[in-house]
Amino acid sequence: MASMADVARRANVAVSTVSYALNGTRPVAKATAERIRKAMDELGYRPNALARGLASKRSRNVALIFPMLERGLGLTEMEFVSAAAETAGDLGYHLVLWSTPLGDTDLLTKLTRQGLVDGVVIMEVHLEDARIEMLRRNGVPFCMIGRTGDNRDDPFADIDFESTVRDAVAHLAGLGHRSVGFVNHSQRSFDTGYGPSVRAARAFEEAAAAAGLHGFSRFCDDSPAAGREIWRDITAAEPGVTGLIVMNERASAGVLAAILQQGGRVPEDYSVLSVASSARVSEMTYPPLTTYHPPAAELGRLGVQVLIDRLEGREVPLVQQLIPCRLVLRDSTGPAARPHGAGS
Repeated sequence: MASMADVARRANVAVSTVSYALNGTRPVAKATAERIRKAMDELGYRPNALARGLASKRSRNVALIFPMLERGLGLTEMEFVSAAAETAGDLGYHLVLWSTPLGDTDLLTKLTRQGLVDGVVIMEVHLEDARIEMLRRNGVPFCMIGRTGDNRDDPFADIDFESTVRDAVAHLAGLGHRSVGFVNHSQRSFDTGYGPSVRAARAFEEAAAAAGLHGFSRFCDDSPAAGREIWRDITAAEPGVTGLIVMNERASAGVLAAILQQGGRVPEDYSVLSVASSARVSEMTYPPLTTYHPPAAELGRLGVQVLIDRLEGREVPLVQQLIPCRLVLRDSTGPAARPHGAGS
């Protein structure tokens, strides 16, 4: 296999000159760069995307911006990342993952100005997101997996949380449940304007009222321990509950465990429905959770495709697409039992 030294000998230049030509750290004369590229072609030397970007002046790298969260990367998040990386590779790009803190726009500005990537895909989008404002202001090509409260002419692909939550409420109402709770992400997620938390909370309140249900919501930290605690809180405050919608993947296992620890049965006594959780995660619980499976792979592919279309200068319509979750029926939902705490 050819090395950088082989390329340097063939082009009759120093190894450092080949390096400069590849990474752009110092200017290289046009004629010299042409000799280096010709030598690389003759030797079949392809070290990475930087070599392919020699003529185009682009890195052929794109970044997926996934901020560091207390819950970390789970299986559902990895479905987004894996699909995005595969799509980038298929289109001749490399995907890099940047776990920059959500509010650190200074760091993100520095990273995007270093020429390491040609554009970015943004995840975990908030209704008012300083990262988006920075990218607009600096002219950095981007696409969102998610959406702000004011999307203007920005491209995005997102879960249709409103229609998904409406469908989840209708599913439980159709099984006869009249007292239904909604377990959201943390209070902090909602207060900081995390798009899914805010949109789903509003959709649940509206759908429960429209269906004539007794609906109530709880915020919950993203952990099984928090899920166990929230279930104890719910049964103390809402003794008539028979149905629960959980949009908190890590808390759902704790909710199920708490129900079983209290002697409850799922779904005979309580129906538990998971929203925006990977079907693979839902298979790991007992009983396996009925879930609205998110279109994670589709969104990951679409976000990267839209970004690369922009980078390649293709004249395509603006993409602002909402995709609902898909119902996967398992063993955790069933007809409503007599409400607990009701009189005989």
